Amino acid sequence: MSLIENCRSVTKDDIVIPDSSAVQQHKLPPLVSALKASAEENAASFHFPGHNRGRAAPSSLTQLIGVRPFLHDLPELPELDNLFTPEGPILDAQKEAAKLFGAFETWFLVGGSTCGIHAAVMATCSPGETLILPRNCHISATSAMVLSGALPKYISPAYNFDWDIAGGITPSQVEKAIKELEMEGQKAAAVFVTSPTYHGICSDVGSISQLCHSHEIPVIVDEAHGAHLGFHPQLPRSALHQGADLAVQSTHKVLCSLTQSSMLHVSGNLVDRERICRCLQNLQSTSPSYLLLASLDATRAQISENPKNFLTKQLNWLLR
Repeated sequence: MSLIENCRSVTKDDIVIPDSSAVQQHKLPPLVSALKASAEENAASFHFPGHNRGRAAPSSLTQLIGVRPFLHDLPELPELDNLFTPEGPILDAQKEAAKLFGAFETWFLVGGSTCGIHAAVMATCSPGETLILPRNCHISATSAMVLSGALPKYISPAYNFDWDIAGGITPSQVEKAIKELEMEGQKAAAVFVTSPTYHGICSDVGSISQLCHSHEIPVIVDEAHGAHLGFHPQLPRSALHQGADLAVQSTHKVLCSLTQSSMLHVSGNLVDRERICRCLQNLQSTSPSYLLLASLDATRAQISENPKNFLTKQLNWLLR
């Protein structure tokens, strides 16, 4: 009850807003910097969106969030780059993210991790090919098979009756599924792993990746709830650092980007990079939100300031 009372006592005056002059002393992330510069231009606007930088924004919404989000809600202007063929600040931001998360290449997503999972499955599975995946996968994996035409080879994770939750999948289960397909004269197009699950259960992605790579099968990891993994010694290693070929992370779930913003990472050479790009072009909006994109860049910069210890305070509080 005291906690609830404390929460209720928080007012707008208690919220700390960073001093803009102090922020300017530090170099802004590339996409955040480009968005800031574009929003501050004193130029007539003859482009979308229709709210015209907040001038025609609904008053009910501006009373709630103010007008500043509308000022920065800009379309694909030349100086802001293009999400499908990035050559400027988006490309720079994605390169910095790839470096931080240990990927060969990273793509920003404005359709959530659902979009990334769709792209990952479509980039590895052609119609009629088989995808090995757990029964407790997210619904996006099921819709990805519909979009790609892939056929499922399901693995049933062990069930923990004490906690009343399903666990992860094991290397032996994956090996069994691969062998069963081989006996039918088939080869899996990819293996899909959910790690961590919604309840925080991690699979042995390292052993699964090693096994799959011995059969030249790429590994896709739905790491939507694990974008923070690998940034503290008491946390499991990230999927990429365990050998996964594709990892999809909901940067907005555990890290600090805006809702609906995620990342798709690729590593190794088993997955065609150009095919991933084509899939994302088919799936993502041609009018992406630059607020979402900039929030991904800002979150990456936030972690980069102290990547080894940025979670220390939170974990110490949880583990005490």
